[in-house]
Amino acid sequence: MTTETNGNGIHIGNGKHYGLNGNHGEYPNVTVVNSRSVNYLLTKLRNKDTEAKDFMVYGDRLMRILAEEALCRLPNVQTGEVETPCGNARGLLDKWKLDICLVSVVRSGDILQEAVRQIVPGVKVGKILIQRDETSIEKLPKLFYKKFPKDIADCFVMLVDPMMATSGSAKMAIQVLAKANVRPENIMFLNLICAPEGLKALTDEYPQVQVVTGAIDDCLDENRFIVPGLGDYGDRYYGTEGSI
Repeated sequence: MTTETNGNGIHIGNGKHYGLNGNHGEYPNVTVVNSRSVNYLLTKLRNKDTEAKDFMVYGDRLMRILAEEALCRLPNVQTGEVETPCGNARGLLDKWKLDICLVSVVRSGDILQEAVRQIVPGVKVGKILIQRDETSIEKLPKLFYKKFPKDIADCFVMLVDPMMATSGSAKMAIQVLAKANVRPENIMFLNLICAPEGLKALTDEYPQVQVVTGAIDDCLDENRFIVPGLGDYGDRYYGTEGSI
């Protein structure tokens, strides 16, 4: 796939899904997961004709893949060696026990949070409710609720939210975590689709935060929605499009 650089200095894929296995060339702490399965399922989700019941199935499958990709990139996962029944093999191992807290940005983040919880039962959980003020031109985020475990400052935090447009919600969530004494270098932001404008804003302000995403899309439109995106993830997943 050929790539180009948009006005924000972030490489995009000519309007298509772009990714790489490993770190983004210009942003060492950004990893775009690139696999045939991610591309396939993401295209299913992007399709405006995908019905809610199918969107949920495809979404759950894709979130499980993203969850696995994020978990194998935790700081305690390093190269090591194991003994097989027939010899020795090198690979990725859990070098030490890492205390994880999984924090979702309600409500779409809960979908990705559940995918991780299915893989790591009993993981600590936190919640942040942030909503964009759709009446403002800048679509500024507003904090409504937060709830964390008492020892969150001692945890490595996986912050999950499927869509990042302007990064306003993600940055506010990180600010809230910082007030709870969580250091930025102990935060991984896991999401499905980033807008390049939001990704640049997030990495400029919090370069220490590790970002794992499924795609970097083309741009934001005049209403600050991701293009091409997939619409409102939560509404399409829960079948609440057009609800009040």
